[in-house]
Amino acid sequence: MLFTPFEIQETLDMFLRYKLDIRAITLGVSLLDCAAASGTATRRRIRDKLLRVAGPLVKIGREIETEYGIPIINKRVAVTPLALIAGASEDLRYTHYAVVLDEVAKELGIDFVGGFSALVQKGVSLGDRRLIDSIPEALTATERVCSSVNVAGTKSGINMDAVRRMGEVIKETAEKTADRDGLGCAKLVVFCNAPEDNPFMAGAFHGPGEGEHCLNVGVSGPGAVKAALEAHPDANFDELADVIKKTAFKITRMGQLVGMEAAKRLGVPFGILDLSLAPTPAVGDSVARILEEMGLESAGTHGSTAALAMLTDMVKKGGIMASTHVGGFSGAFIPVSEDEGMVSAVRSGSLGLDKLEALTCVCSVGLDMVALPGDTSAATIAAIIADEMAIGMANNKTTAVRVIPVPGKRSGEWAEFGGLLGGAPIIPVHTAKSDKFIARGGRIPAPIHSFRN
Repeated sequence: MLFTPFEIQETLDMFLRYKLDIRAITLGVSLLDCAAASGTATRRRIRDKLLRVAGPLVKIGREIETEYGIPIINKRVAVTPLALIAGASEDLRYTHYAVVLDEVAKELGIDFVGGFSALVQKGVSLGDRRLIDSIPEALTATERVCSSVNVAGTKSGINMDAVRRMGEVIKETAEKTADRDGLGCAKLVVFCNAPEDNPFMAGAFHGPGEGEHCLNVGVSGPGAVKAALEAHPDANFDELADVIKKTAFKITRMGQLVGMEAAKRLGVPFGILDLSLAPTPAVGDSVARILEEMGLESAGTHGSTAALAMLTDMVKKGGIMASTHVGGFSGAFIPVSEDEGMVSAVRSGSLGLDKLEALTCVCSVGLDMVALPGDTSAATIAAIIADEMAIGMANNKTTAVRVIPVPGKRSGEWAEFGGLLGGAPIIPVHTAKSDKFIARGGRIPAPIHSFRN
């Protein structure tokens, strides 16, 4: 295949000027064969297996970066939900499992390990309960471990008992990491319809339906999409859609190349490519700025949902033609603290919690990296989770909540999380209480359209 000088220059610009990168290569590892009656034996097996299978991951990632000139921002590992593994042991608390994952990650130079997780969309087992109870302590005691809990699904409905408990867990986690603006909550996600093959943290885990191991890839590229739109300032929406679709195709082909090569060198199957647009706090790497490039004065104003819907759909349509196996979330992330355009929109007053919730109806995931006042109650957090789970359940899509009630801080103040997690202004919540609603418990039934056979 021959490339024109223009195409070569266009690709170089994507990397050098528009912050295009591979956001993550994530090695999924099954730990099902590590389960034992002895917690000590289980943790030893987990450590030995991860050192053996994931040992070359970082080295191979760096080799590919050097050879291809493509930045790979994070090298990650996702494991089988720990509640399924630790549940076979006699242990009453599971923090020691998180510590083992953290130690292995540090030893191997892995950025994050996902999978301190439980799947409780229909009910909570003893192992699930012990893991959930351990989350605040585990995320306080570790640096690189991420946790997720799936509490709802289109087929199962919403487990409101689990929703209520997760509101409490988020509060406990924030308080235990109060000296870091509640940073522990930045590593905790509550899901509806959680995908089993997601390479993005904090929600990655290696689902029980996956194989022994595989290599999943997450690409990015908001800056490249925005630059492509800048070249068409007077285009109509048909033309803009085509520009986004073609750009997404090019971004996805790059991800496919890196993923296939990394899987080959690791000697594992290639899993999926998640073609989500994932922003960073860096200027020029923002999903919000793409929406503004379409003609909005500020993200969050009227028209934002329509703009984001088109962006997400065109990214999917362009990416699906470029990769045989697209999975994970695949769309557009709108994490507030990780997107300087979203931060700007919150500060200007054009973007609040209600509008963010509306945007999640059409984007990839949900309420992501949203800082809340520290005095937000556990019941209010649970109600926020319930709303987002309802959107995912009713629309048969993945939704998630990653919120941080920042201890000691109020609406309008600033919370700093550092690195790729960025920082964010604290967004106010409604003052009317939801306590009685959350206290009812039980399960909100699956919607009628879930019965498809």
